Amino acid sequence: MPERLGYRVKRLLLGPPLVTAQLREETLSKPVALGVLAPDCISSSAYGTEQMLTQLLPVAGMAGFALVMPVTGVILALLLLLTLSYRDVVTTYTRAGGSYVVARENFGPRTAQIAAVALLIDYVVTVAVQTAAGTDALASMAQLLLHTDIGPDKLWISVGVLGLLCYGNLRGIREAGKAFSVPTYLFVAAAGLTVVVGLVRLAAGSLPRLGTAELHAVGAVPVGTPGDGLLMGASLFVLLRAFANGGSSLTGLEAISNGVGAFREPRGVNARRTLVVMSAVLGGLVLGISALAWWTHAIPYTSGSPTVLAQEAHLVFGGSAPGQAMFALVQVATALILYTGANTSFNGFPFLAGFVAEDSFLPRQLTQRGHRLAFSNGILVLTAVSLALLLVSRGNLTHLVSLYAIGVFTGFLMATAGLAKHHWQRRGRHRTVKTAVNAAAAAASAAVVVVFVVTKFTEGAWLVVVVFPVGVWALIRTNERYRNEAEALEAAPATATGATRPRHVVLVLVDRLDLAVLTALRYAHTLRPDGLRAVHVALDTAHAEHLRRCWEASRAADVPLDLVECPDRRLHRAIARLAGRTTADGRTQVTLLIPRRSYGPVLGRLLHARSGDSIAHAVSRLPHTAATIVPFDVSAAVREHRHGGPPAASSRCP
Repeated sequence: MPERLGYRVKRLLLGPPLVTAQLREETLSKPVALGVLAPDCISSSAYGTEQMLTQLLPVAGMAGFALVMPVTGVILALLLLLTLSYRDVVTTYTRAGGSYVVARENFGPRTAQIAAVALLIDYVVTVAVQTAAGTDALASMAQLLLHTDIGPDKLWISVGVLGLLCYGNLRGIREAGKAFSVPTYLFVAAAGLTVVVGLVRLAAGSLPRLGTAELHAVGAVPVGTPGDGLLMGASLFVLLRAFANGGSSLTGLEAISNGVGAFREPRGVNARRTLVVMSAVLGGLVLGISALAWWTHAIPYTSGSPTVLAQEAHLVFGGSAPGQAMFALVQVATALILYTGANTSFNGFPFLAGFVAEDSFLPRQLTQRGHRLAFSNGILVLTAVSLALLLVSRGNLTHLVSLYAIGVFTGFLMATAGLAKHHWQRRGRHRTVKTAVNAAAAAASAAVVVVFVVTKFTEGAWLVVVVFPVGVWALIRTNERYRNEAEALEAAPATATGATRPRHVVLVLVDRLDLAVLTALRYAHTLRPDGLRAVHVALDTAHAEHLRRCWEASRAADVPLDLVECPDRRLHRAIARLAGRTTADGRTQVTLLIPRRSYGPVLGRLLHARSGDSIAHAVSRLPHTAATIVPFDVSAAVREHRHGGPPAASSRCP
């Protein structure tokens, strides 16, 4: 059989299909797992400090640089608390799923949909945030190293990267593997070296502070004008806003728990140790970058570039050739880990969506693997929503962060609250301590969600506040629909040998005389019915009369053609009434055969109506009536006719 054009194009773009036997689970050692699962988390250090300063400097002025350290301290304390809790998560639940599995096991599947929506939102926003931040890193290098402003093109660079990530994942690139861990270790080395060298130079008194003349020369505009050191009205509300933005530093912390199934045995122990290392690296980088920002007065800019980290690296390594090379390395490493962090969502979102769909809370199409064994439907959904976010926000990182923490910390809340309940109900070792730690982490996560909703509501958080309950409601309604359908189907007789009516009549619906109708008539004869008739619903009297004459002159004349008047042009109702009249004697079972002509996938659907499915749906609700679609591939018949196949004149109306 010739392959469809769409399949041939898919094979050309994505490569040959992979068979199910090639699907295998790849387990990871601790070093590789850290590199593969941690990019989303560790890379958030590249913009966490900057997002705090975007809230502090416009109000507090120069004092904002002093305030960034206490805010960083609170965030690191929260990091410690969440790390202790998630050590418990990966030890107790050694299968993939993270907060969704914890919530489902402890609160039930319906409540677990809160965690599902939180994680799905987190994955979507992560793609947009990481790609935008990665492009900001490249734009910073262009500004500070090449003195070139690529600001107008940043959005389209991010869109291009998103397209490449989508394409690569549709081809079936695997997240697991040493190649995907390289950007993580490269960034940790480059950013870590920046922090170490910067702190050494600070201790030696040789670390300069930022001069803005060079930045203004390439068109950079700061988010606020630093004042003379006075707080200038800074309040608790401003500190809370800075804390809310800085909370983006903790995104990705759940990645280890979502991928714990990828670890080698003993999974729980290896995942726990890897989580501790990841948190330590994240905490060290956030603290170091905040300390350098405090001294260097690196300022966030409205365009997103140059970034605070880029300014720090530029000052730390200086303007010499080796210094410029190190600066370029830091920026390339930052862009790579941010883009790799975006790619983790292309692995996590489709798997989580498939996991939720298996529980019948999302459409089951999300459980199907595609051409290259990837969850293609989930990948396409993630790409579409992330692309919309990038376009609406114009790739502005600060605007995107406003959508971030609600989903992230709601996921933290569900996981930690679930663990607290788990330990409270079981009398295991250290029950009181574990319950207290997880309860404290849950309370802190809930507080962050409240702070974020209150302080960032007008900056975009309102969208998540609206979408979140709607999403939970939609998932629960989807599950109810699936359950109702399953119950209705299970209520059918357990056997197919129930009482049947003694007489079987087959009605072949005819709109015109052609090969599709003749094929349906041939099939009708194989059913050996007690009665066989062709039926035409007369929407147009002239066309009906013309069809009758053609029918009588054709080889189909051995089957009688009935013309059913339909003056109100309600086609479906006329067919349903016909079926009802036929079965009204209490002895007759009716089968409707509906010829369906299949055309090309795009142009054919534009040029031809497809009413067969809707007719079948309308009559399927009638008792003692069945509808069968009889397909006929018109495209194949056209190809055969062009290549000298048998003529179709025998079915053509004279």
